[in-house]
Amino acid sequence: MDKYGLIGYPLGHSFSVTYFNEKFQSENIDAEYVNFEIPSIEDFPEVVTENVNLCGLNVTIPYKEQVIPYLDELDPDTAKIGAVNVIKIIRQGKAKVRLVGYNSDIIGFTQSIEPLLQPHHRKALLLGTGGASKAVYHGLANLGIESKYVSRSKRDGETLTYADLTPEVMAEHTIIVNCTPVGMYPRVDFCPDIPYDLLTPRHLLYDLLYNPNETLFMKKGRDRGATVKNGLEMLLLQAFAAWEIWHR
Repeated sequence: MDKYGLIGYPLGHSFSVTYFNEKFQSENIDAEYVNFEIPSIEDFPEVVTENVNLCGLNVTIPYKEQVIPYLDELDPDTAKIGAVNVIKIIRQGKAKVRLVGYNSDIIGFTQSIEPLLQPHHRKALLLGTGGASKAVYHGLANLGIESKYVSRSKRDGETLTYADLTPEVMAEHTIIVNCTPVGMYPRVDFCPDIPYDLLTPRHLLYDLLYNPNETLFMKKGRDRGATVKNGLEMLLLQAFAAWEIWHR
């Protein structure tokens, strides 16, 4: 039986375990998906060597960047992002194993936001500077959209702070993507500190969060006539993309 899994720490009841095991059952695929909760990235090689039927892995916090030195190759988009969330395990004989890193977040996000884009959506603000925002940055770049990171504190000459979000900046950047955990269940009464009164029906607000279904960030955008979308479709699309990566 083929095996797939998720590495991270700590791991609760992850979306991936439920999604893939339900997929295997409904499609009569002889495979299983398990969690590998490893307290250190140094335990990663053991996961690969001890599970000889392991064909692919997903990677979550805190190992999306830490796992890279253990891989043999990164696909080009993933190398630009510097974060991996899918590993394809290619077994070449008994001892030889080749590990290739991918980022399916970029695929899921791009496919999810593309149908919503209008000609005036040329520039974006990305709230947060973590691994997810890097995937979003490169996904939008592939669609010809220029992005700026927004952080709570000044990081470099390119990154904006929330205090920099002037009427001119808000009018020019008509896509705003929340890549932070602000507003996630159970803290649903919080939202990123952007000037919501400057939003218009020309704005598109995309929240990577999907619990709750409509975050306060989205609600405040919708109240101003903006188009809003949560991250559930992206989550499903990136899981589907992971399966495609493992089987191509």
